[in-house]
Amino acid sequence: MFSWSNKNGKKKDPELFQTVSDGLRRLYRTKLFPLEDTYRFHDFHSPALEDADFDNKPMVLLVGQYSTGKTTFIRHLMEQDFPGMRIGPEPTTDSFIAVMHGDQEGVIPGNALVVDPKKPFRKLNAFGNAFLNRFMCAQMPNPVLESISIIDTPGILSGEKQRISRGYDFAAVLEWFAERVDRIILLFDAHKLDISDEFSEVIRALKNHEDKMRVVLNKADQIGTQQLMRVYGALMWSLGKIINTPEVVRVYIGSFWAQPLLVPDNRKLFEAEEQDLFRDIQGLPRNAALRKLNDLIKRARLAKVHAYIISSLKKEMPSMFGKENKKKELIANLGEIYLKIEKEHQISPGDFPNLKKMQELLAGQDFTKFQAMKQKQLEAVEDMLANDIAKLMILVRQEEAAMPSQSVQGGAFEGTMNGPFGHGYGEGAGEGIDELEWVVGRDKPSYDEIFYTLSPVNGKVSGAMAKKEMVKSKLPNTVLGKIWKLADVDKDGFLDDDEFALANHLIKVKLEGHELPAELPEHLVPPSKRCLE
Repeated sequence: MFSWSNKNGKKKDPELFQTVSDGLRRLYRTKLFPLEDTYRFHDFHSPALEDADFDNKPMVLLVGQYSTGKTTFIRHLMEQDFPGMRIGPEPTTDSFIAVMHGDQEGVIPGNALVVDPKKPFRKLNAFGNAFLNRFMCAQMPNPVLESISIIDTPGILSGEKQRISRGYDFAAVLEWFAERVDRIILLFDAHKLDISDEFSEVIRALKNHEDKMRVVLNKADQIGTQQLMRVYGALMWSLGKIINTPEVVRVYIGSFWAQPLLVPDNRKLFEAEEQDLFRDIQGLPRNAALRKLNDLIKRARLAKVHAYIISSLKKEMPSMFGKENKKKELIANLGEIYLKIEKEHQISPGDFPNLKKMQELLAGQDFTKFQAMKQKQLEAVEDMLANDIAKLMILVRQEEAAMPSQSVQGGAFEGTMNGPFGHGYGEGAGEGIDELEWVVGRDKPSYDEIFYTLSPVNGKVSGAMAKKEMVKSKLPNTVLGKIWKLADVDKDGFLDDDEFALANHLIKVKLEGHELPAELPEHLVPPSKRCLE
């Protein structure tokens, strides 16, 4: 159990936090929520946070156009069907499905789900029955779901279909989820790269959450290498136009289902990409507390700016006549108010809410009910950001150190962990791991020829002589130094013929694009040196 006290000299009771979740919850309730409530933050940006928001497992949100393989991706991860699952080439998933862990398999409908205080979905009630009738929770016992929850979403429509109203604000619902999830995965089909108007709107709605966003180019096994290269380039170009940031989004290429590859040319690439994506997802439980802390800081910064905007508008309003005309004038000149606040309080332009959206929201508000600046509430949030969050960061590290390594287990994550089908098994430094003969022995005659041209003394060459040959590889000295350290098994500062052959084998491994091992694997130790181990 960890705790820390608030001893900053002010007259307040010391705060004792048992866990990071407990600390975040109490900081939000006592310091941030009062500011949000005073300046109607929840009417403009995001509903108030519930206790379940601080305690829930990491969540992964899947977004994509219909038939890009979202539901199949979930089934691939869990290696099990889930209640309510439908897969097909047509738009099949017409609901938001929260796939979560439960002792019994079953479905909880949306209206029942939003009244459950143990689930982090209560505030979705604001989107109305049209949404709640299209929302459900699929519960089932599955080892993957013990660590994460997965949100499946309806396929984003294209062409004429997107003109038909869903009956609820689809982009707003996705934005609500985006604020609360740990990872957003955008799926694209290698055969259907057109980004519809609705999909463009959705990606823009997720704009403030690029740090959580990952892109998957799915079904890439259905095209050849040359076509894949063109499709990848077209995808990056399309995303660059919509996301409009200088940073490149991470794109994972592969075929995420348990079927044979149609075009196996890029099998190694797909395996490496899948492992990278799996590692990213597996790390979510370990980083969950840090993500919640980061999201609370982002929320607090926005709440501060919002308070400055609302109090500035209140200050400009007349006390008696001409209120409606003044309101219209202030909304029209909101950009100037932003600039004034930015200069007066040294706030970054990136912290301000979207101007056009803010103007639309303000049009429906009664400015006379806005509050003037309450300095104490603002100071409480400043204190939280300056002092409490820093102390809570220490608690995050303490919890991480005290807990065993947390990662997602089970399902597809177990398939390539061990054995000959693990990624990179039998390649690079792992070549020959299952063989009885020393793998370096295959090329040893050619290495011996070079060895004896270096004029060995007592069967060994010095470091200076070995260096003359090793630098011909053109590898950097840092790499060659590591190879020397691994090859000099008996640590005598010289290389005999076996050690010299091993050094050349490791040079070959590196030149073929593989990583060097941190320590020499047992199967690479020369037979003559194995008694030293």
